[in-house]
Amino acid sequence: MKDSLTIAGKAYSSRLLVGTGKYKDFEQTRAAIEASGAEIVTVAIRRTNIGQEPGQPSLLDYLPPSKYTLLPNTAGCYTAEDAVRTLRLARELLDGHDLVKLEVLGDAQTLFPDMPQTLKAAETLVKDGFKVMVYCADDPIQAKRLEEIGCVAVMPLASLIGSGMGILNPWNLRLIIDNAKVPVLVDAGVGTASDAAIAMELGCDGVLMNTAIAGAQDPVLMASAMKKAVEAGREAFRAGRMPRKLYTASPSSPTGGLIQQGLPPVVGKA
Repeated sequence: MKDSLTIAGKAYSSRLLVGTGKYKDFEQTRAAIEASGAEIVTVAIRRTNIGQEPGQPSLLDYLPPSKYTLLPNTAGCYTAEDAVRTLRLARELLDGHDLVKLEVLGDAQTLFPDMPQTLKAAETLVKDGFKVMVYCADDPIQAKRLEEIGCVAVMPLASLIGSGMGILNPWNLRLIIDNAKVPVLVDAGVGTASDAAIAMELGCDGVLMNTAIAGAQDPVLMASAMKKAVEAGREAFRAGRMPRKLYTASPSSPTGGLIQQGLPPVVGKA
């Protein structure tokens, strides 16, 4: 916990957050999340049963709130009103739980966020006592406005949801990171372990993913790989990488005191 991730006043040892959708069943969901080491798991309230469908299998039987911090999200919402209504329902189902993930989509094909609706929903939710982590465009100005509204974390996309395209605009992410006073977590677009490591090396406080794990040929093994990638990327960021040097070779070993120095010349046979 020496290098913990703190969100809304609570510290977490894992900087990897994972979703719970797209797995073949709840048992695979549980196995993958255990392998990931994640402590925060997102739940799409409109698509996953957490008690709103009595008598049906519930995710909570496999991922109990006593072990994980559940992060209800508004996947599938296209207006601020729908998003607010969905998270108020989640708060009732989870006995007053107030840490939530807000996403308001603007397009059904790209799933790109609708930022005016996102800002509107965020303002309403914060005033209503929610602790809002928010999915947003990789726009430094919009990210700052969400922070000023009172969101506890901003979550810019690396690339489109479910695309697996990785980080397409690292420069915008750095601008957001350098100006934020709340945690910045990459959300959407991670495809493999190297993408997660790059996000962490850039200085992101964490990474949230779902399809990159659930859509892998072996989700449990990929979850384990993502755990290691996030940890390695964070350590590399803290260590501070060497400066880049264009066109300048630099030997990795010192040139002074070489073994060959001072040895007599080799005399060949006559």
